Amino acid sequence: MPRSAFIVGGTGQIGRAVTSNLLAGGWAVSVASRGFRSPPENLAPFGARFVPLDREGPGELARALSIGTDALIDLTAYSPAEGRQLLDLQGNVGALVVVSSSSVYRDDKGRTLDEATQNGFPELPDPIAETQPTVAPGDATYSTRKVALEHLLLDKATIPVTILRPAAIHGPGSIHPREWWFVKRILDGRQAIPLAYEGRSRFHTSSVLNIAELVRVVLDQPSTRILNIADPAALSVAEIGSAIARHMSYAGKFLPVVSDAFPASIGRTPWSVPRPFVLDNGAALALGYAPTTTYPEAVAAICNELANVNANEDWQARFPILASYAYDLFDYSGEDAFLSDCERASR
Repeated sequence: MPRSAFIVGGTGQIGRAVTSNLLAGGWAVSVASRGFRSPPENLAPFGARFVPLDREGPGELARALSIGTDALIDLTAYSPAEGRQLLDLQGNVGALVVVSSSSVYRDDKGRTLDEATQNGFPELPDPIAETQPTVAPGDATYSTRKVALEHLLLDKATIPVTILRPAAIHGPGSIHPREWWFVKRILDGRQAIPLAYEGRSRFHTSSVLNIAELVRVVLDQPSTRILNIADPAALSVAEIGSAIARHMSYAGKFLPVVSDAFPASIGRTPWSVPRPFVLDNGAALALGYAPTTTYPEAVAAICNELANVNANEDWQARFPILASYAYDLFDYSGEDAFLSDCERASR
Protein backbone atom coordinates (compact mmCIF):
# COMPACT_ATOMS: atom_id res chain seq x y z
CA MET A 1 0.00 0.00 0.00
CA PRO A 2 1.31 3.48 -0.81
CA ARG A 3 1.93 5.93 2.00
CA SER A 4 -0.82 8.52 2.39
CA ALA A 5 -0.48 12.29 2.68
CA PHE A 6 -3.15 14.87 3.50
CA ILE A 7 -2.34 18.46 2.43
CA VAL A 8 -4.23 21.33 4.06
CA GLY A 9 -4.21 24.31 1.70
CA GLY A 10 -3.31 22.04 -1.17
CA THR A 11 -4.57 24.20 -4.04
CA GLY A 12 -2.14 27.07 -3.41
CA GLN A 13 1.27 27.47 -5.01
CA ILE A 14 3.12 25.35 -2.41
CA GLY A 15 0.36 22.77 -2.26
CA ARG A 16 0.38 22.17 -5.99
CA ALA A 17 4.12 21.58 -5.99
CA VAL A 18 4.04 19.31 -2.93
CA THR A 19 1.15 17.33 -4.37
CA SER A 20 2.89 16.73 -7.69
CA ASN A 21 6.15 15.76 -6.00
CA LEU A 22 4.56 13.28 -3.61
CA LEU A 23 2.43 11.76 -6.36
CA ALA A 24 5.58 11.24 -8.41
CA GLY A 25 7.09 9.48 -5.41
CA GLY A 26 4.23 7.00 -5.17
CA TRP A 27 2.24 8.61 -2.35
CA ALA A 28 -1.54 8.59 -2.21
CA VAL A 29 -2.41 12.26 -1.78
CA SER A 30 -5.53 14.03 -0.53
CA VAL A 31 -5.70 17.75 -1.32
CA ALA A 32 -7.87 19.79 1.05
CA SER A 33 -8.99 23.37 0.48
CA ARG A 34 -11.90 25.70 1.06
CA GLY A 35 -12.30 25.78 -2.70
CA PHE A 36 -11.40 29.41 -3.38
CA ARG A 37 -9.10 28.13 -6.10
CA SER A 38 -9.55 25.14 -8.37
CA PRO A 39 -7.82 21.86 -7.48
CA PRO A 40 -4.47 21.20 -9.16
CA GLU A 41 -4.92 19.92 -12.69
CA ASN A 42 -4.39 16.33 -13.78
CA LEU A 43 -4.24 14.84 -10.29
CA ALA A 44 -7.02 12.28 -10.60
CA PRO A 45 -5.10 9.98 -12.97
CA PHE A 46 -2.39 9.66 -10.32
CA GLY A 47 -4.84 8.83 -7.54
CA ALA A 48 -5.07 12.20 -5.78
CA ARG A 49 -8.42 13.25 -4.42
CA PHE A 50 -9.81 16.69 -3.62
CA VAL A 51 -11.42 17.25 -0.22
CA PRO A 52 -13.52 20.42 0.27
CA LEU A 53 -12.57 21.66 3.72
CA ASP A 54 -13.21 24.69 5.88
CA ARG A 55 -10.86 24.05 8.78
CA GLU A 56 -12.63 26.71 10.83
CA GLY A 57 -15.78 24.60 10.90
CA PRO A 58 -16.03 22.70 14.22
CA GLY A 59 -14.77 19.15 13.81
CA GLU A 60 -14.37 19.40 10.01
CA LEU A 61 -10.65 18.66 9.92
CA ALA A 62 -11.08 15.72 12.31
CA ARG A 63 -13.86 14.27 10.15
CA ALA A 64 -11.75 14.64 7.01
CA LEU A 65 -8.97 12.65 8.71
CA SER A 66 -11.16 10.07 10.41
CA ILE A 67 -9.46 7.20 8.58
CA GLY A 68 -6.01 8.58 9.36
CA THR A 69 -2.98 9.48 7.25
CA ASP A 70 0.74 8.80 7.31
CA ALA A 71 1.59 12.48 6.86
CA LEU A 72 -0.29 15.73 7.38
CA ILE A 73 1.23 18.73 5.59
CA ASP A 74 -0.28 22.00 6.82
CA LEU A 75 0.28 25.02 4.58
CA THR A 76 -2.34 27.26 6.21
CA ALA A 77 -1.41 27.17 9.89
CA TYR A 78 -0.81 30.71 11.13
CA SER A 79 -1.43 30.65 14.89
CA PRO A 80 -1.83 28.41 17.95
CA ALA A 81 -5.49 27.91 17.02
CA GLU A 82 -4.45 25.83 14.01
CA GLY A 83 -1.74 24.20 16.12
CA ARG A 84 -4.31 22.94 18.62
CA GLN A 85 -6.29 21.44 15.75
CA LEU A 86 -3.21 19.51 14.68
CA LEU A 87 -2.47 18.28 18.20
CA ASP A 88 -6.03 16.96 18.49
CA LEU A 89 -5.43 14.82 15.39
CA GLN A 90 -2.24 13.10 16.52
CA GLY A 91 -3.91 9.75 17.03
CA ASN A 92 -4.72 9.58 13.31
CA VAL A 93 -1.50 11.06 11.90
CA GLY A 94 1.96 9.59 11.52
CA ALA A 95 3.98 12.80 11.09
CA LEU A 96 3.42 16.53 10.68
CA VAL A 97 5.04 19.03 8.33
CA VAL A 98 4.06 22.64 8.99
CA VAL A 99 5.16 25.66 6.97
CA SER A 100 6.16 28.62 9.12
CA SER A 101 8.24 31.61 7.97
CA SER A 102 11.78 32.97 8.17
CA SER A 103 10.23 36.28 9.20
CA VAL A 104 10.35 34.96 12.77
CA TYR A 105 14.08 35.74 13.07
CA ARG A 106 15.16 38.81 15.05
CA ASP A 107 18.45 40.60 15.49
CA ASP A 108 20.24 41.48 18.73
CA LYS A 109 18.12 44.62 19.06
CA GLY A 110 14.88 42.68 18.70
CA ARG A 111 14.18 44.01 15.19
CA THR A 112 12.29 41.85 12.69
CA LEU A 113 10.87 42.10 9.19
CA ASP A 114 7.39 42.81 10.57
CA GLU A 115 8.28 46.21 12.03
CA ALA A 116 11.21 47.05 9.77
CA THR A 117 9.71 50.26 8.37
CA GLN A 118 9.13 51.56 11.90
CA ASN A 119 12.15 50.22 13.79
CA GLY A 120 14.77 49.80 11.06
CA PHE A 121 15.77 46.77 9.06
CA PRO A 122 17.26 43.98 11.21
CA GLU A 123 20.99 43.30 11.18
CA LEU A 124 21.11 39.53 10.86
CA PRO A 125 23.95 37.07 10.15
CA ASP A 126 24.67 36.20 6.54
CA PRO A 127 23.52 33.46 6.34
CA ILE A 128 20.86 32.97 9.04
CA ALA A 129 20.85 29.55 10.72
CA GLU A 130 17.89 27.96 12.50
CA THR A 131 19.62 28.72 15.81
CA GLN A 132 19.19 32.47 15.28
CA PRO A 133 16.90 33.91 18.00
CA THR A 134 13.28 34.56 17.09
CA VAL A 135 10.67 36.99 18.30
CA ALA A 136 8.76 36.01 21.42
CA PRO A 137 5.52 34.11 20.86
CA GLY A 138 2.38 36.21 21.03
CA ASP A 139 -0.55 37.62 19.11
CA ALA A 140 0.92 40.97 18.05
CA THR A 141 2.17 40.22 14.53
CA TYR A 142 2.26 37.57 11.83
CA SER A 143 5.69 36.45 13.05
CA THR A 144 4.82 36.30 16.75
CA ARG A 145 1.81 34.15 15.91
CA LYS A 146 3.98 31.86 13.78
CA VAL A 147 6.44 31.47 16.67
CA ALA A 148 3.58 30.72 19.06
CA LEU A 149 2.43 28.01 16.64
CA GLU A 150 5.94 26.58 16.41
CA HIS A 151 6.40 26.48 20.20
CA LEU A 152 3.05 24.80 20.75
CA LEU A 153 3.76 22.02 18.26
CA LEU A 154 7.37 21.48 19.32
CA ASP A 155 6.42 21.38 23.01
CA LYS A 156 3.22 19.35 22.85
CA ALA A 157 3.32 17.05 19.83
CA THR A 158 3.91 13.36 20.50
CA ILE A 159 4.51 12.57 16.82
CA PRO A 160 7.35 13.83 14.58
CA VAL A 161 6.96 17.50 13.61
CA THR A 162 9.02 19.31 10.97
CA ILE A 163 8.74 23.10 10.88
CA LEU A 164 9.82 24.68 7.59
CA ARG A 165 10.95 28.31 7.40
CA PRO A 166 10.98 29.59 3.81
CA ALA A 167 11.83 33.13 2.73
CA ALA A 168 10.37 34.90 -0.36
CA ILE A 169 8.27 32.08 -1.81
CA HIS A 170 7.82 31.95 -5.58
CA GLY A 171 6.03 29.67 -8.01
CA PRO A 172 3.17 29.43 -10.51
CA GLY A 173 -0.32 29.97 -9.16
CA SER A 174 0.73 32.55 -6.59
CA ILE A 175 -1.53 35.35 -5.31
CA HIS A 176 1.69 37.10 -4.22
CA PRO A 177 3.94 36.99 -7.30
CA ARG A 178 6.73 39.43 -6.48
CA GLU A 179 7.90 39.02 -10.07
CA TRP A 180 4.91 41.11 -11.16
CA TRP A 181 6.93 44.19 -10.12
CA PHE A 182 9.25 43.57 -13.07
CA VAL A 183 6.85 41.83 -15.44
CA LYS A 184 4.22 44.56 -15.40
CA ARG A 185 6.84 47.23 -16.12
CA ILE A 186 8.08 45.19 -19.06
CA LEU A 187 4.54 44.65 -20.36
CA ASP A 188 3.83 48.36 -19.91
CA GLY A 189 6.80 49.24 -22.11
CA ARG A 190 8.95 50.87 -19.45
CA GLN A 191 12.33 51.29 -21.12
CA ALA A 192 14.21 52.17 -17.93
CA ILE A 193 13.59 50.55 -14.56
CA PRO A 194 15.20 52.08 -11.45
CA LEU A 195 16.46 49.71 -8.75
CA ALA A 196 16.80 50.81 -5.14
CA TYR A 197 20.11 50.21 -3.34
CA GLU A 198 21.76 49.98 -6.78
CA GLY A 199 20.09 46.60 -7.27
CA ARG A 200 22.41 45.02 -4.68
CA SER A 201 19.68 43.91 -2.23
CA ARG A 202 19.62 40.21 -1.45
CA PHE A 203 16.38 38.82 -0.01
CA HIS A 204 16.56 35.05 -0.31
CA THR A 205 13.98 33.37 -2.53
CA SER A 206 12.32 29.98 -1.93
CA SER A 207 10.97 28.05 -4.91
CA VAL A 208 7.87 25.96 -4.30
CA LEU A 209 9.68 23.16 -6.14
CA ASN A 210 12.51 23.19 -3.59
CA ILE A 211 10.04 23.38 -0.69
CA ALA A 212 8.22 20.38 -2.16
CA GLU A 213 11.45 18.41 -2.43
CA LEU A 214 12.36 19.11 1.19
CA VAL A 215 8.88 17.97 2.25
CA ARG A 216 9.53 14.67 0.50
CA VAL A 217 12.92 14.28 2.16
CA VAL A 218 11.69 14.98 5.70
CA LEU A 219 8.78 12.57 5.31
CA ASP A 220 11.27 9.85 4.44
CA GLN A 221 13.12 10.68 7.69
CA PRO A 222 10.44 11.65 10.21
CA SER A 223 11.75 13.56 13.22
CA THR A 224 11.11 16.75 15.18
CA ARG A 225 13.12 19.73 13.92
CA ILE A 226 13.14 23.19 12.36
CA LEU A 227 14.58 23.67 8.87
CA ASN A 228 15.25 26.69 6.71
CA ILE A 229 14.40 26.25 3.05
CA ALA A 230 15.61 28.62 0.33
CA ASP A 231 17.02 28.49 -3.17
CA PRO A 232 20.66 27.47 -3.75
CA ALA A 233 21.78 31.10 -4.22
CA ALA A 234 20.52 34.36 -2.76
CA LEU A 235 20.42 36.49 -5.88
CA SER A 236 20.59 40.26 -5.86
CA VAL A 237 17.62 42.27 -7.11
CA ALA A 238 19.64 43.11 -10.22
CA GLU A 239 20.20 39.39 -10.84
CA ILE A 240 16.50 38.64 -10.29
CA GLY A 241 15.58 41.38 -12.72
CA SER A 242 18.09 40.13 -15.26
CA ALA A 243 16.67 36.58 -15.07
CA ILE A 244 13.17 37.92 -15.72
CA ALA A 245 14.41 40.26 -18.46
CA ARG A 246 16.18 37.41 -20.29
CA HIS A 247 13.09 35.26 -20.31
CA MET A 248 10.88 38.11 -21.49
CA SER A 249 13.40 39.39 -24.07
CA TYR A 250 13.41 42.79 -22.39
CA ALA A 251 15.58 45.28 -24.29
CA GLY A 252 15.39 48.10 -21.75
CA LYS A 253 17.80 48.88 -18.96
CA PHE A 254 18.01 48.87 -15.17
CA LEU A 255 19.20 52.03 -13.46
CA PRO A 256 20.85 51.89 -10.02
CA VAL A 257 19.43 54.28 -7.43
CA VAL A 258 22.21 55.45 -5.13
CA SER A 259 20.66 55.89 -1.69
CA ASP A 260 20.75 53.99 1.59
CA ALA A 261 17.43 55.38 2.84
CA PHE A 262 15.03 52.77 4.18
CA PRO A 263 12.42 52.29 3.00
CA ALA A 264 13.46 53.32 -0.49
CA SER A 265 11.26 55.80 -2.35
CA ILE A 266 12.23 54.96 -5.95
CA GLY A 267 12.91 51.51 -7.40
CA ARG A 268 11.60 49.70 -4.34
CA THR A 269 10.98 46.11 -5.38
CA PRO A 270 9.41 43.49 -3.09
CA TRP A 271 12.97 42.21 -2.46
CA SER A 272 14.55 45.64 -1.80
CA VAL A 273 16.29 45.66 1.57
CA PRO A 274 19.29 47.66 2.83
CA ARG A 275 21.02 44.60 4.30
CA PRO A 276 21.08 40.93 3.24
CA PHE A 277 18.36 38.52 4.38
CA VAL A 278 19.91 35.17 3.49
CA LEU A 279 19.05 31.73 4.89
CA ASP A 280 21.46 28.90 5.71
CA ASN A 281 20.25 25.64 4.09
CA GLY A 282 22.93 23.55 5.77
CA ALA A 283 20.61 21.58 8.06
CA ALA A 284 18.38 20.55 5.16
CA LEU A 285 21.35 19.60 3.00
CA ALA A 286 22.69 17.42 5.82
CA LEU A 287 19.50 15.31 5.58
CA GLY A 288 20.24 14.55 1.94
CA TYR A 289 18.02 17.26 0.50
CA ALA A 290 19.21 18.55 -2.87
CA PRO A 291 17.54 21.55 -4.52
CA THR A 292 15.70 20.70 -7.72
CA THR A 293 15.83 24.15 -9.28
CA THR A 294 17.43 27.59 -9.19
CA TYR A 295 15.69 30.94 -9.33
CA PRO A 296 16.64 31.64 -12.98
CA GLU A 297 15.32 28.20 -13.96
CA ALA A 298 12.10 28.43 -11.96
CA VAL A 299 11.18 31.98 -12.90
CA ALA A 300 10.44 31.04 -16.53
CA ALA A 301 7.11 29.40 -15.64
CA ILE A 302 6.18 32.38 -13.47
CA CYS A 303 6.94 34.84 -16.27
CA ASN A 304 4.90 32.80 -18.73
CA GLU A 305 1.92 32.87 -16.38
CA LEU A 306 2.21 36.58 -15.59
CA ALA A 307 2.71 37.54 -19.23
CA ASN A 308 -0.80 36.22 -19.87
CA VAL A 309 -2.46 38.57 -17.40
CA ASN A 310 -4.94 40.61 -19.44
CA ALA A 311 -4.03 44.30 -19.68
CA ASN A 312 -7.60 45.18 -18.72
CA GLU A 313 -7.69 42.82 -15.77
CA ASP A 314 -7.71 44.17 -12.22
CA TRP A 315 -4.33 42.90 -11.01
CA GLN A 316 -5.11 44.03 -7.45
CA ALA A 317 -8.00 41.57 -7.32
CA ARG A 318 -5.90 38.80 -8.81
CA PHE A 319 -2.91 39.43 -6.54
CA PRO A 320 -4.44 40.66 -3.27
CA ILE A 321 -1.30 40.33 -1.16
CA LEU A 322 0.69 42.48 -3.57
CA ALA A 323 -2.19 44.96 -3.60
CA SER A 324 -2.02 45.22 0.19
CA TYR A 325 1.54 46.58 0.19
CA ALA A 326 1.79 49.87 2.06
CA TYR A 327 3.31 51.70 -0.91
CA ASP A 328 2.57 52.14 -4.60
CA LEU A 329 4.28 49.31 -6.45
CA PHE A 330 3.86 51.11 -9.77
CA ASP A 331 4.64 54.74 -9.04
CA TYR A 332 5.45 55.58 -12.64
CA SER A 333 5.17 59.33 -12.09
CA GLY A 334 7.82 59.16 -9.37
CA GLU A 335 10.03 57.03 -11.59
CA ASP A 336 9.61 59.42 -14.51
CA ALA A 337 10.66 62.34 -12.33
CA PHE A 338 13.73 60.38 -11.20
CA LEU A 339 14.62 59.49 -14.79
CA SER A 340 14.24 63.12 -15.88
CA ASP A 341 16.59 64.18 -13.07
CA CYS A 342 19.11 61.58 -14.24
CA GLU A 343 18.93 62.88 -17.80
CA ARG A 344 19.48 66.48 -16.71
CA ALA A 345 22.39 65.45 -14.50
CA SER A 346 24.07 63.61 -17.40
CA ARG A 347 24.03 66.62 -19.75
